[in-house]
Amino acid sequence: MPVPASEGDRIDVGLPRMLRRESRSSRAGMAGVAAVLVIAACVYALFESALRALGQPPWLIDPQTAGERLTALPAGISPLLLGSLGAVVAMVGLIFFLNAILPGRRSRHLLEDPRAGVVVDDEVIASALARSARTAANVTQEQVMVVVSKRYVVVNVRPTSGIPLHEERILAAVEDELRTMSPFPMPSVRVNVATSGVIGA
Repeated sequence: MPVPASEGDRIDVGLPRMLRRESRSSRAGMAGVAAVLVIAACVYALFESALRALGQPPWLIDPQTAGERLTALPAGISPLLLGSLGAVVAMVGLIFFLNAILPGRRSRHLLEDPRAGVVVDDEVIASALARSARTAANVTQEQVMVVVSKRYVVVNVRPTSGIPLHEERILAAVEDELRTMSPFPMPSVRVNVATSGVIGA
């Protein structure tokens, strides 16, 4: 008789799925937009059909006239306008297609932890890295700005006028802090030192 899985085993099995859900963006927004567009088109077609059945003039275009014009394409329309409309339709379709097949991502990273799954916002990581960069550069909080993305960490530092900065020291401090946190995926670090400094207090 098989031994039932323990509670910890069930949590471990479901953990990757939960982490994936927390680190990837939902498709609900684009699915909602697509549903609204389809519903609006159906309601409009139903409205125009009802007007035609009641013998009333069409609101925008008669369904039969619209069908005849569609089947007669490209007659009656300039090639430039037809190409522009086709490009717009193709672009909208490509946006929906890519949104459906590509993995969306939230501004979050996973942190290694042997006991639990940890998901941290990129802003929290940026704040910790900015503190390390600020300490290594010996500058104020306003002189350091850190931007964290999936693959890169960009550290922008404005030096104090007359006091040189050691870019290698800042880079090493930020990389050490990043290795301590061990985010996944691990981004690479780039340090930008501004050419113009600020006047020290």
